[in-house]
Amino acid sequence: MTSPQAQGVDPIARLVQVLMRLPGIGEKTATRLAFFIIKSGPEYTKSMADALLEVGTQISLCKVCQNFTNQSVCKICSDTRRITETICVVENVSDLIAIERSKEFRGRYHVLHGAISPLEGIGPDEIKLKELLARLQTEEERDTSEVIIATNPSVDGEATALYLARVLTPLGIKVSRIASGMPIGGDFEYADPATISKAFSGRHQLSA
Repeated sequence: MTSPQAQGVDPIARLVQVLMRLPGIGEKTATRLAFFIIKSGPEYTKSMADALLEVGTQISLCKVCQNFTNQSVCKICSDTRRITETICVVENVSDLIAIERSKEFRGRYHVLHGAISPLEGIGPDEIKLKELLARLQTEEERDTSEVIIATNPSVDGEATALYLARVLTPLGIKVSRIASGMPIGGDFEYADPATISKAFSGRHQLSA
């Protein structure tokens, strides 16, 4: 395979293009980050490259909750101090981290890695919903009595919550939704711990 240098590709331009693929990063910000990396020297560059390679090769999905982990089962699922009767369903790992930061919830999680969005062609099969349904029917989950739907209060998040209520209610498990302490259109990732705490404490039961 011909290297980028052999093809005459400017390594700085290549780095800028790679950085622009990150969410929320435009050309100006990517260029600024590229020059910061260059100015930081080869030791920093190598450290960053090693960290990226390690993440790319060692991180996978927890076989229980679909959280990111470098083990077959993540630390939360392995923690015997967690409440086993309750599972909190979130859209993304960043939401899980935000809820953990609030210290309001001590149960376990399930990460969907997205939300149902008909306009974008994302249906139930494109998120980790089958994994949740299969999980709830295993012997290990026999103690689960409540599923808290903590998808973001957006149009897609609400559509996902209603769909989940419809498919989970027949299983005989209580299905509840976080309260409106979260602003409409907001994301857990940017919410403060107090707001998240109010949303959980004021949750209400959903009907199919």
